[in-house]
Amino acid sequence: MIIIMKIDSPTEEIESIYSTLQSWGITPEKYVGKHNIVIGLIGDTEEIDIRQIQNLSPCIERVLRVSKPFKRVSLEFRHGESSSVVVSTPNGAVTFGQNHPLVTVAGPCSVENEEMIIETALVVKAAGAQFLRGGAYKPRTSPYCFQGHGESALGLLAKAREVTGLGIITEVMDTADIQKVANVADVMQIGARNMYNFSLLKKVAAAGKPVLLKRGLGATIEEWLMAAEYILAAGNPNVILCERGIRTFDQKYTRNTLDLSAIPTLRTLTHLPIMIDPSHGTGNAKFVPSMATAAIVAGTDSLMIEVHPNPSKALSDGPQSLNLEQFESLMLDISSFAKIMGRWPQHALTSAFKHSTFPVNSHFARTSNTMLRA
Repeated sequence: MIIIMKIDSPTEEIESIYSTLQSWGITPEKYVGKHNIVIGLIGDTEEIDIRQIQNLSPCIERVLRVSKPFKRVSLEFRHGESSSVVVSTPNGAVTFGQNHPLVTVAGPCSVENEEMIIETALVVKAAGAQFLRGGAYKPRTSPYCFQGHGESALGLLAKAREVTGLGIITEVMDTADIQKVANVADVMQIGARNMYNFSLLKKVAAAGKPVLLKRGLGATIEEWLMAAEYILAAGNPNVILCERGIRTFDQKYTRNTLDLSAIPTLRTLTHLPIMIDPSHGTGNAKFVPSMATAAIVAGTDSLMIEVHPNPSKALSDGPQSLNLEQFESLMLDISSFAKIMGRWPQHALTSAFKHSTFPVNSHFARTSNTMLRA
């Protein structure tokens, strides 16, 4: 249930309404929109008569019931206004949201060694990415596959952040590792396999960092949004939803089925920002550019792209990873579509690595010099 207040409502009136609602065992949450002040009511409101609330104050414009099972996540809860997630990085604040420029997240599936992660970070930064993704802890289907370097890889991500100024997005798998990941990550990722791990969701929410919530392999959109509701209900409003492909009846030609229809569907259901991961969504590097472009046209707020200096030698997910030159080319291509959609960041390609003293290989040196001349 939500209360829509008149925009010029006195503070004393709102506080009086708060006091009454709390005495009824209801938790009020205020949101100041463009045209109204909205108070969301959390708790058992089933038996409360709308007229009973309407009579609390002449400053109440109207009272509406939220029809969806997910409350805080619902678009109704914010009276139809989208929300944004602002993330602080060494290079400045970056905003994920419908009315903001496209945010690009790029990097390898897993952090393998220092030279590899720094080289990748420098290239994706120069090409226009704002965040580096890289797994320190990796959930794998087989117990015999590479599981990530763990805590030592977090240190390498911290080094990459220091060198490039990129924000860091990395996955947390276990409640025991939350604080270690939070010390490095600017955004904490909940992977597809943990979308249903509700105790993990609640504890990650309590860490206070923005959360990237990937859709489960077989999750419906409503189940996905209910998982997000756990995070918001735990007091953390900063959630980004990531569509990364779902398991369907035919996975012979692609790793998953990338559900691009989730973008317009989510726009009708939730105010939360949306990210698309075409790398996991297809499992094939050849398909990533077309799906990334399609996602931009469909209205995504962000893209997550897997990038590796040498995908054929990657310790995990090499077939779906772009190499460095392919990522540079992709960024040039998608910029045209993003500009048409009014979603391209208004800044030039960066050259932060000019001041870095970290040794990189000759291929990277040639690549970076070419980009600087451009």
